[in-house]
Amino acid sequence: MAGPTMTQTDLEGSMTLVARGKVRDLYRVDDSTLLFVTTDRISAFDVIMANGIPNKGVLLCLMSAYWFEVLSFAIPGLRTHFITVDLPPQVPTGVRKQYQNRSMQVRSLEVFKIEAIVRGYISGSAWSSYEKDGTVCGIKIQPGLRESEAFPGGPVYTPSTKAELGDHDENIHPDKAADVVGAKYANRIEELALSLYKHAAAHALERGIIIADTKFEFGLAKDTDEVVLVDEVLTPDSSRFWPVDSYKIGQSQPSYDKQHLRDWLTSQGLKGKAKVEMPEEIITKTEERYREAYERLTGQSMTGGDPAR
Repeated sequence: MAGPTMTQTDLEGSMTLVARGKVRDLYRVDDSTLLFVTTDRISAFDVIMANGIPNKGVLLCLMSAYWFEVLSFAIPGLRTHFITVDLPPQVPTGVRKQYQNRSMQVRSLEVFKIEAIVRGYISGSAWSSYEKDGTVCGIKIQPGLRESEAFPGGPVYTPSTKAELGDHDENIHPDKAADVVGAKYANRIEELALSLYKHAAAHALERGIIIADTKFEFGLAKDTDEVVLVDEVLTPDSSRFWPVDSYKIGQSQPSYDKQHLRDWLTSQGLKGKAKVEMPEEIITKTEERYREAYERLTGQSMTGGDPAR
């Protein structure tokens, strides 16, 4: 039987709730700091499920913290919004244990209204588009590729607009990103996203995971006019992770993400439906995949909801 989940947060009035996302709830710590609380909520096809995945919030939070550390070391001068996974003193004593390891303090920044998607392998919607007309998000791709094959010219940057909760993101050609955020920032975001992907993909490959594609988000540090890496980073929610040992070109791949959930929703005619209750089997399979991705990448095992170091 699935364990307990946290699908709603309640900090007992200790801090102001700024926003609720599909997975994260944001609280105001002070004028320059936010608390990101990663719940066990899960969404598919832009709809949040009625029940959650045990330990998902902890796994996502700690995986993001891991990547912030790895990437800051790999890319000199990289700025991120991450401060610490330690809880601020405002969190009431009685609930601190519930929120530890699923919360991080971050810098409060203005977030660019664009999602910086990088694709190293052709799969999912990119493959569907390529099969139809030989393009991916309006970018002409050389003919003859097979499903799940690496792009021969290296990773491809395919940004999308960042929609409000409940709406759908819209894929745009990279040239259109400047219309959204301005040419100076668009160029820097593209450059950073591609660099981050290349470093992360090499790091993950050494640990038996292919990062087929991923989504980054960025904010602006107005005092220094710097583009800053924000939000979650390289988790199964924001990325397509494949195990190296079962990778085979010419077919779809098993993945460390919510593909089990997407497939089930599609097979049951529930794609895009609200308030869907996931069955036990889907919950268990999804939690197992998230956990395996975390353990492979970090080398740390999870005991209950706590990392064993």
